[in-house]
Amino acid sequence: MAFMRKQITTSLVIVIFFVSTVFARNILLQILSENEDGICKSMVETQGYGCEEHKVTTDDGYILSLQRIPKGISGKEATNPPVLLQHGLLMDGITWLLNPTDESLAFILADNGYDVWIANTRGTKYSQGHTSLSPQDPAYWEWSWDELVDFDLPATFKYVHDQTGQKLHYVGHSLGTLIAFAAISENKLLDMLRSAALLSPIAYLGQIKSPLAKSASQNFIAEGLYWLGIHEFDPRGEAVVKLLEKICQDPGNNCSDLMNSFTGPNCCVNSSRTDIFLKHEPQATATKNMVHIAQMTRKGTIEKFDYGNDEENNKHYGQPNPPQYIISNIPNNIPLFLGYGGADYLSDVNDVKTLLDKLQNHNPDKLVLQYTEDYAHADFVFGTNAKEIVYNPIMAFFKLN
Repeated sequence: MAFMRKQITTSLVIVIFFVSTVFARNILLQILSENEDGICKSMVETQGYGCEEHKVTTDDGYILSLQRIPKGISGKEATNPPVLLQHGLLMDGITWLLNPTDESLAFILADNGYDVWIANTRGTKYSQGHTSLSPQDPAYWEWSWDELVDFDLPATFKYVHDQTGQKLHYVGHSLGTLIAFAAISENKLLDMLRSAALLSPIAYLGQIKSPLAKSASQNFIAEGLYWLGIHEFDPRGEAVVKLLEKICQDPGNNCSDLMNSFTGPNCCVNSSRTDIFLKHEPQATATKNMVHIAQMTRKGTIEKFDYGNDEENNKHYGQPNPPQYIISNIPNNIPLFLGYGGADYLSDVNDVKTLLDKLQNHNPDKLVLQYTEDYAHADFVFGTNAKEIVYNPIMAFFKLN
């Protein structure tokens, strides 16, 4: 505890000078965002595809943006079941639309007859609504990925299921896989889920190779921000930028290429789309969410948010330690497609092996594994060859289920 306090104190000293800038920036962003178009108009209709904007309200009051691409470029009605696409950490639904239409999964699925739905988790640019709170309220950001498991994912699933009258195929990337594993392990979604394709699967983070992510976790950076009252973790915000600069001063951290430093040496990312990527990403999340993920990297477990002491954990969970998500509770007959890469710094091969050990009793006819040696974390969603390497096999998997 003495070491932890020392690290946290260091983090507090670093960030305390930047707190005041966050609030002014939030007010400015709110004013600017009121005049901006949604994802359909800015990213889908510009490519000639029809698109519908939908809203879904969670049981705890968050109003989420949801896009639907009901037809391919030909204009023919979808003949295949609905597919829900769920992005990863610090991203939003634009993840699936950034590359050209013949390289982006959302467009590829629509052109192959699928009814495509794109999710955007709470706190991202187009999902900042709430029935009673504003993003300027600290309480708005009082959540971690536990709440995505309990509220966002079930609400989105139910909305798409009710709109279409069909069970869903699901595609998740990174954090989108974590919340799916957790939800399915607790018997959520099962009556609405047809199959799940999980790319860069994350359930365990104890062996991540990303030096920047490890440094931030070991130095309790997210905890320092949270305890200072910075509840929104905005990668573009002054406080986070300054903290990143501090981390990059460590001789062991190479920040010349931030994406590769965080995600691994991506082999096949379309570098010509960098300007478009930076126009839309990265996205904000809750600082508490970053704390939760840092806890996972230090503990090597998949469990609910740890409030740091027996009293608080007892208050929330009725026990002194946070409950674990039991991956082996995932029903053995749920069709799963897991795509992982040998160069991924976040979904490390050894952590994936730990996950697969928990799934060892899964029906082998219902579990498809695809390992791509030179793929890192971002290749699965931004790779120029991802259609051939990943997306065509996913559609073949869907056809079987």
